[in-house]
Amino acid sequence: MISDHDTIVAPATAPGGALAVIRVSGAEALSLCDRIFRGRQALAAAAGNTVHYGRIPDGERVVDDVLATVFRAPHSYTGEDSVEISCHGSPYIVSEILRLLIAAGGRMARPGEFTIRAYLAGKLDLSQAEAVADLIASSNRAAHALATNQMRGGYSEELEELRDQLLNLTSLLELELDFSEEDVEFADRRALRETMERIGAEIERLRNSFALGNAIKEGVAVAIVGAPNVGKSTLLNRLLNEDRAMVSEIAGTTRDVIEERANIGGVLFRFLDTAGIRATGDRLERMGIERTMESIRRAQVVVHLLDARTMNGSKASEPEFTLRPDQRLLTVVNKTDALPEGFRLPKGVLGISAKRGDGIEALCEALRNAVDTEGLYHGDAVVSNSRHYEALTAARESLHRAMESLDEGLPADLLSEEIRPVIRHLGEITGRGAIAPDEVLNNIFSKFCIGK
Repeated sequence: MISDHDTIVAPATAPGGALAVIRVSGAEALSLCDRIFRGRQALAAAAGNTVHYGRIPDGERVVDDVLATVFRAPHSYTGEDSVEISCHGSPYIVSEILRLLIAAGGRMARPGEFTIRAYLAGKLDLSQAEAVADLIASSNRAAHALATNQMRGGYSEELEELRDQLLNLTSLLELELDFSEEDVEFADRRALRETMERIGAEIERLRNSFALGNAIKEGVAVAIVGAPNVGKSTLLNRLLNEDRAMVSEIAGTTRDVIEERANIGGVLFRFLDTAGIRATGDRLERMGIERTMESIRRAQVVVHLLDARTMNGSKASEPEFTLRPDQRLLTVVNKTDALPEGFRLPKGVLGISAKRGDGIEALCEALRNAVDTEGLYHGDAVVSNSRHYEALTAARESLHRAMESLDEGLPADLLSEEIRPVIRHLGEITGRGAIAPDEVLNNIFSKFCIGK
């Protein structure tokens, strides 16, 4: 994938719009476009960052009137000479222009090929390149902010700062080797440990942010749980504003986990409507309850739904499951219209009527508040990529081993070697220090769309 430097062409916009953009990139981009473009001047003679009106003919007929934007290397997305042809969005027009460009000597780009060229040209680091795909795929405000922060390099800057601090430590340790006979110590071991602890704390902070980042990227998992017939499916349908789950007065109707998605306050939520929890001799229902417990284990937020008609003036019952410290529990009483007049719910318990829609707005607000995205909107670095998480985990483990070696009084040369894997693992995230292996690049960029 990264072995050639052909001039590549592809649509840069999704089909179906009134207008379309076709991107051309490579050493022959300008001369190639001149073979099919007719304007007031040749694009090869045009200055960079200029737009030119013209036509694209095919023999005696005109395919379309277009605008051609010229980008001169290295001031382009790919770092190469590039042209972006803006035409009408007709699939026929786009396919005809692509056909003419390929006949003139261009090659159809593979998925992610424009972005991989940007990475190889040093226009983006590897984590920024990955953020391009995340930005295209973002379907809500939080996911968009997450990808934008990463693509703009704030995330990379923190990693590079950590990497530079570690390089400074190894430099000081290796400097001692040149003065080994004088027994000179350039790196004070107490200060060295303090620096390593500080770096370790930052690595751990970034690593811990993955829970939030992955939830925002994939959708925050919310398990709706409770006894049979408390209104779980009705609540799901109300949250989605459509009938997606079967509703019945018969207890135990839901036998399997139903998953649906909804955007609430700019955050994507994945709602899991689960089988009711109760003692039962029905084998299929028991299987559904087992899946309910699994849904609780993988949820970030658990909505424990209770039936107001079974409370009889008592307090809300305790849940029949145990949550982890990182999970949020929302206790919600449904069918509040059945409560006696003047009855007050305990503090912190939300009252709703899923059938009538009462209290749903307050529940949505509570769900939104359960996900802390304020720092994200202010540019805080949050890890959302599993590859980055694995690299940070490896860096943390290597740093732990290096600190143990420091405590054991390991000589400077061996201690330096213990720190180097930490540097390598952090560098794997951004790709700094060496071009990532083809296998890694092909795996990352194969997930891109054509034209990016």
